[in-house]
Amino acid sequence: MNDQTALNTNKFSTKELVLIAMFAAITAVCAWISIPIGAIAVTLQIFAVFCAVNLLGGRNGLFSILVYLLLGAVGLPVFSGFKGGIGVLAGPTGGYIIGFIFIALIYWAGTKLLGDKLPWRIALMLTGLAVCYAFGTVWFVFGYSKGENHMSFLNAMKICVFPFIPFDLGKLVLSLLITEPVKSALKKM
Repeated sequence: MNDQTALNTNKFSTKELVLIAMFAAITAVCAWISIPIGAIAVTLQIFAVFCAVNLLGGRNGLFSILVYLLLGAVGLPVFSGFKGGIGVLAGPTGGYIIGFIFIALIYWAGTKLLGDKLPWRIALMLTGLAVCYAFGTVWFVFGYSKGENHMSFLNAMKICVFPFIPFDLGKLVLSLLITEPVKSALKKM
């Protein structure tokens, strides 16, 4: 492989760029659809993340998540509750949003190593979700425990993770039901 061929494999096609931007926008819209339950609202962000990685693949799914995070970090109201800014990401629940990156990275690495058969993709998304939960919970404990407050990891899991597991598993199933036919149609284009 010559240097020019190696460079071309890292470029994005116009179709990929459009889909990355589209999924960053879809993730923002899904963040606005929320039902408050405790400290963290049930949103459809994770549904959009699952759709992005399953439809676009790990690399392009990762870039759609990074674009979404960048839009929010600069202040656009793309997060839950029409919020934006670095303060949302730095806040106690920001780790769960940043944790979306791990879903895409694990999916990307896993599909490279294990292939892209459906059972592997499901296992990779579940693994990514577990890592997202763990990262977000550590972030929450750290953010909440500043000053005189104290929060244990287990209490944070009870507040921020356990109530959301059934919803997130449902979002994973729904994302597969939607993206699998779309994926087949896109391959024909």
